[in-house]
Amino acid sequence: MARKETAADAANPGRLKQIALTYKMTRKADKKIGLVLAAVGIVTFGVFLAIGFLIGHPIYLGILGLLLAFLATAIVFGRRAERAAFGQMEGQPGAAAAVLDNIGRGWTTTPAVAMNRSQDVVHRAVGKPGIVLVAEGNPNRVKSLLAAEKKKMNRIVADVPVHDLIVGNGEGQVELKKLRTTMLKLPRVLSGPQITATNDRLRALGDLMSNMPLPKGPMPKGMRMPRGGPKSR
Repeated sequence: MARKETAADAANPGRLKQIALTYKMTRKADKKIGLVLAAVGIVTFGVFLAIGFLIGHPIYLGILGLLLAFLATAIVFGRRAERAAFGQMEGQPGAAAAVLDNIGRGWTTTPAVAMNRSQDVVHRAVGKPGIVLVAEGNPNRVKSLLAAEKKKMNRIVADVPVHDLIVGNGEGQVELKKLRTTMLKLPRVLSGPQITATNDRLRALGDLMSNMPLPKGPMPKGMRMPRGGPKSR
């Protein structure tokens, strides 16, 4: 029992530190975050307190308003923090890989299954919708990478649906902040055993970057593939 309490006490400072760090990072991109959160909390609490006085139960409604004020503030903070994070990642090579890495349970993601020296890259995710190829980079160049990878998938796993998405803000592209939602909305057609079998078959192929370390998250701008390195397939 004492050990559980000690672990909980140790975890709380970590959570608070993480929240503080997230707030600082969000504030760099969203200067009004403090004012917005304060306004949401005060208005929510004020509305419930006012209703409490009107119906003759200010204490009960005040407590409820306080709890809902914390909840509303947390929801708004989470959304604005997410928006700020996507804003900072958008346009950077590897941003889509960072989103795929956090897509959730039931998905197996492999970053950079195809790449060229200009940092145009194709990532792969396998889940209940089948195989999803996510491309990021120059729209004109990345289409050839995507087409080649999709052709290979159709040849190796012809019985599995293959979807392709291009991350960007242009017509027919998917915004980075909507990538996860778009993938989760795809029709689910594979069962658990089918997903496992598909992953096993793809794993046997090996990936373009299997012998080359790839930093997690967005890669720094200006970084180029070394000469003589892997080429697009």
